[in-house]
Amino acid sequence: MGQAGKASGPDRRAVLGAAVLGAGAAAMGPAAAAAAADRSGTGRGRRKLPVPTVVAHRGASGYRPEHTLGAYQFALDMGADIVEQDLVPTRDGHLVCRHENDITGTTDVADHPEFADRRTTKTVDGTELTGWFTEDFTLAELKTLRATERIPQTRPGNTLYDGRWEVPSFEEVLSWAEREGRRRGRPVWLYVETKHPTYFRGLGLGLEERLAKLLRRYGRHRADSPTFLQSFEPGSIQRLARLVQTPRVVLLSSASSRPWDFVESGDPRTVADLVTPEGLRWISGFAQGIGPTLDLVIPRGADGRLGRPTTLVRDAHARGLLLHPYTHRNENRFLPADFRRGTDPDAFGDAFGALRAYFEAGIDGVFSDHPDTALLAAEDFRRS
Repeated sequence: MGQAGKASGPDRRAVLGAAVLGAGAAAMGPAAAAAAADRSGTGRGRRKLPVPTVVAHRGASGYRPEHTLGAYQFALDMGADIVEQDLVPTRDGHLVCRHENDITGTTDVADHPEFADRRTTKTVDGTELTGWFTEDFTLAELKTLRATERIPQTRPGNTLYDGRWEVPSFEEVLSWAEREGRRRGRPVWLYVETKHPTYFRGLGLGLEERLAKLLRRYGRHRADSPTFLQSFEPGSIQRLARLVQTPRVVLLSSASSRPWDFVESGDPRTVADLVTPEGLRWISGFAQGIGPTLDLVIPRGADGRLGRPTTLVRDAHARGLLLHPYTHRNENRFLPADFRRGTDPDAFGDAFGALRAYFEAGIDGVFSDHPDTALLAAEDFRRS
């Protein structure tokens, strides 16, 4: 990928329409102009989000066990612009909020002797895992479990809340968002990911139709809904595009990786192919944005320090695509080397400095485990 200089201009600090473009408003000419207008907040009739937008990654997961109503509520109370959910199914077809279907490290399932015989080994998207999996439990059974901190060594403070919250169903989250929206007098934005959709479709537990049904039930199926849909599998986003008008985002992992649906179908393209102008043009035919790793926006050198920005922001914006990269975290172990402070990998580093570097690259928003930090950094950037 090529190199690009610092992005500038008031449109990068203004406001953002939720449904930035229609699926056909992809690449060039009047459509690109319309996309730029939407990114600068001039799209009529669209609800607005600030730029840079702060997405609470799995809720306020830097402070509470991830994907719990506690983490979602804390993120909203902090002022996060959007709160993220990852969806996996239960055996009886309900959608629940977990980052993975393997719940070994995010619940107390191992402490439940009645479920000891559910421990098993599976291969999920080419990776062999041993543990307990949501698709082997009914929703009622999952509700007997309690959520726990996923990385207690890094975030020991979060273990205070182990056992406090259940595994939430997505319908519970939709109801929560409705209640909070009425209380606050404005919509609660959600960012919803389909996890391992090809794998689950093979089990007869397709995610997209179940998700679309719930979105329609709660009025989040329209182009101006306060919701983004996302997936690492472009095929899942294409399927959702046929079911609902809700804005859609293709997630992009490391440049050398391949989406699992590509692996299954024999599509030879990698993420490196998808972030080329041609690949982005293809994505813009069925999605309104991309969610790349931060390293695809500004790569790290061999020493772990930030290099120069790639052309990804410029190329994506030229095709009317938003960029919401992932994931910002405050701890040294997750920051670029030039923003780490001290020798404790779990201490907070210069998170504000790192965020400013990413914002200056022109991204439209960022996923963060620490939304309060990202919100302050975004405010500083907009005032600068």
